Amino acid sequence: MTDGNLGRILANRYELIKSVGQGAMGTVYLAKDRVLGDVSVAVKLLSQDVLNDRSVKQFQIEATISALLGQKCMHVVRVIDQKFTQEGQPFYVMEYLAGKNIRQLIRPQPLDIPRFLELARQTCIALKAAHDGILFNDRLVPIIHRDIKPSNILVTKASSGELVKVLDFGIAKLLQGRKVDEINFMGTMAYSSPEQMDGQELDYRTDIYSLGITMYEMLTGALPYQPRRNTFGGWHKAHTTYAPRPLKSIIPLGTSPKLLNGVSDLVMSCLSRNRSRRPESVDEILTTLMALQRDGVTPSKPLSFQFSEDTHGTLPTPPPSEVGPDVDWFLRSQTWPQKNAADLENPLPKMLLLDDEKPLATLWLKLSAQEITQRANSTRYNTFLCTMHPYPMVLWVTAFYSSTHGYSWWANYLHPKKNGDRKFLWQLSDAMAYHALLFSQRPPNAVVEICKFNIAKAQCKLLKQWVLRAQATPSVGKPEDSQALLERELEKLQKKGF
Repeated sequence: MTDGNLGRILANRYELIKSVGQGAMGTVYLAKDRVLGDVSVAVKLLSQDVLNDRSVKQFQIEATISALLGQKCMHVVRVIDQKFTQEGQPFYVMEYLAGKNIRQLIRPQPLDIPRFLELARQTCIALKAAHDGILFNDRLVPIIHRDIKPSNILVTKASSGELVKVLDFGIAKLLQGRKVDEINFMGTMAYSSPEQMDGQELDYRTDIYSLGITMYEMLTGALPYQPRRNTFGGWHKAHTTYAPRPLKSIIPLGTSPKLLNGVSDLVMSCLSRNRSRRPESVDEILTTLMALQRDGVTPSKPLSFQFSEDTHGTLPTPPPSEVGPDVDWFLRSQTWPQKNAADLENPLPKMLLLDDEKPLATLWLKLSAQEITQRANSTRYNTFLCTMHPYPMVLWVTAFYSSTHGYSWWANYLHPKKNGDRKFLWQLSDAMAYHALLFSQRPPNAVVEICKFNIAKAQCKLLKQWVLRAQATPSVGKPEDSQALLERELEKLQKKGF
C-alpha cells in the first residue's frame, strides 16, 4: 500500500522521505530538514485514524516528555521541534539515529555478558532520569515509561563505542501525586507487569519488571514466559502464574560463578511477581550492574554490525571513534582510589598506560548521579593559563555548560618544573585531547560516563613552550603565590564564561 505522506513537506521545512517505524498512534519517517541543509531528522506524525482531542493531548505530552528528558539525559532520544500540519495533524521532530534496536541485535545470537552489562547500564541511566522526574508545569514530575522492551532501546555508534537511546514515551505516565488506576490496558503484553495487566495503580517497579524481561531476553534470546495463546488472557496467566526458566541453566557463560550468580540474581529479582520483592529503584540496579562490570571478567569488544537508515531510529551517524573499543573498556574498568574515596570535590589528573607505548591523559571527577546525567551531554570547554613568576605554574580549567544547568568548573594546578606534571602536560599537548571519567559518588564508585575534550592546536603548542620555559625560569617565590594569582584569573573567567 502506497504511503500518501511520502514526499510531503511539513511546516514548509521537513520533507518526508520514507517510513522507518509504525505504531498504533502514528508513523515515524526519515525526513530532510530543508532549512538546515537537508540534515536527516526523524518525524513522528499522529495518524489521522486516531485524531481526536484526547490523542492529540497525549501526543503533545509524549513530545514534551521526550524533549525534557532528552535535554536531561543523553540516553533518551532528543525531540527538537513540535508543530501541526495544515490539516491539524500534530507531529514532532527528533534527532535521527542510525542504529539497531536490542531486538535486532539479539536476533543472530544473545549478547555476551560484558556487552549486556554495558547496554543494560545505559538503559538504566535513561530510566533513572525518567523516574527522577522532569519540570512539568513548574513541578518536578516523575515519569514511568510503561513500555520498556527491546524494540524501544536503540543502540547507535558513539565516540566511546556504543550508545543506548531509549525511545517511545507514547504511553508514559506522569506521576503527579494522585492515585489513578488504569481503566484501559496500555502496554505490550509480553513485557507488562502483573499489576499493569490487572489495571492496578502503577509505580516505578512496573518499569523494573519490564526491564527484567528485556534483560532476560538480551541474555537468552527468548522470553521468560511463553503462553499457549497470544491473547490478553494467555499473557495474564503467564505473568501471574508461570515461573521463568532459571538463567543459570540457559546461558553458556564460561565465566566465574560469582558473575553468573550476580547476573542471574539481578534479573530474577526484577521478574518477581510481587513488586515489593523487586529492586526498590533503578539506582539499586545500576549499583549492581556497575559492581558486576568492575568485578567481572575482562570485557570483550562489542560485536560489529552495520548501521543503515532502514532501521527505526531517530542526528546523522557520528564519525568513527578516535579511540577504539579497547580504550573505552580500559577506561571504564578504572576504579576510584581508596585513599581518595571520601574526596568528592577535587578532580584527579591521572596518567594511564593502556600499553607500554600508549599513555592516556585523563581527568577523574566524582559526581552525583544527577550531576552525571546533567553533564554527560553538556557542551565541553577547556583552557590553560600560565604564570612564570613568582613560581612557574599552569592552571588547567575544564568546564561543562548547558543552558538549563549553567556551568560546572574544575581547576587543576600543575607544576611544569616537576617531573610528573611536566610529562602530563607534554602528553596533553601530544594527544591534543583528554578524557574526563565521571565516577559515581555511590559505591562501587565506578565510571558511569566518559567525556572527551579536545584541545586547540595553538593551546597545545603553548603547553610545550611553557614546559620548556619553566625549566629555564628560576623560582623566586612560593607556589602558593602563583596559585593565588591564577585563582583570580579563574574567577574572572567564571564570571564571564567561555
